[in-house]
Amino acid sequence: MAESLKVIVIFAHPDEGEKYAGGTSALLARRGHAVKFLSLTNGDGGHFEMSGEELVQRRAEEAKKAQAALGIAEYEILDNHDGSLLPTLELRNAIIKQIREWEADVVITFHPEGGAHADNRYAGKAVSDAAAFVSLVKNVVPDTRSLDKPPLYLIMPDYSMKKRYRADVVVGIDGVLESKLLGCGAHESQFFEYQPWTKGRLDDVPAAWEGRRQWLLRDIADFLHVSGEMTPSLVELYGEQRASGFQYAEPFELASYNSGETGERVRLFIDKLAEEASV
Repeated sequence: MAESLKVIVIFAHPDEGEKYAGGTSALLARRGHAVKFLSLTNGDGGHFEMSGEELVQRRAEEAKKAQAALGIAEYEILDNHDGSLLPTLELRNAIIKQIREWEADVVITFHPEGGAHADNRYAGKAVSDAAAFVSLVKNVVPDTRSLDKPPLYLIMPDYSMKKRYRADVVVGIDGVLESKLLGCGAHESQFFEYQPWTKGRLDDVPAAWEGRRQWLLRDIADFLHVSGEMTPSLVELYGEQRASGFQYAEPFELASYNSGETGERVRLFIDKLAEEASV
C-alpha cells in the first residue's frame, strides 16, 4: 500500500456508506487519505411521496452534503434504478473500471451472500465478481490500467444480513462520531422521512438537530456501539488501554475472495489506522 491510502466504499444506495463505514471514512479523510463513495443505484425508490428525477436529484444533493460532512474526496452515484440492481457483466465491468481508476488500496463493500435486500446482496456479489479481474488481468476492461497489486477487500455489515458478520477489523470512531452523524443526517429523505415512515413513526421525528442526533444514535445503534465480539480486534489495533476507552466503532469482515498476501495487507492497513489513532 502507498503511504497515503486510497479507499473506495461501494454500496447499493446513497446513505449506506455513511451508515456502515462513515466513521472509518471520516477518520481516514481527516488524516489525508483519499476516500471515494460509490453508490451503484440512484436511490429513486426510496421515498413514500417523491419519485423519479425529483427524488434522484434530492438524493444527489444529500450525498454532496454528506461528502462535505465526512470530508471525503469523491461521492459518485451511478444511474441505475433502485430495486433493479443485478450482478451483470456491465455492472461488473463498471466496478472494475471504478476500482482501477481510483487505484484503490482498500475496497469496502457489502457481503455477496449475506443480505436479504437484493440490491445490497447484488452490490456485494458484483464487487466479488470484479475482484478477480482488477489486478494483472490487462485484457479485461482494457481501457483502464489494471492494478499492480490487488486491493484489500473488507465487508461492512448491513441491516439485512442473515448471517452474523466476523469482526476481523474494528475501527474506533469516537473521535469522528459527529462527522458520521452529520453525514447520515444529511440524508434527510432517508433517516428522517422514508425510514421513519416505513415504521409508522414519521410524526415522531424531531425538527431540531439535537433531537435528530439522538434519533440517529438510536436508529443506527446496532452498527455503532462496541460489542464483545469487536473487542479482540480493537485491542489488536489500539492496544488494550486505548481500546477500553472506545464506545463507538465500525466492524469489518475480511472478504473470502481476498487474494495475494492478505495478512500482510491487513497488517499494513491496521498499522496505518493505529498511526492515525495516535495523532
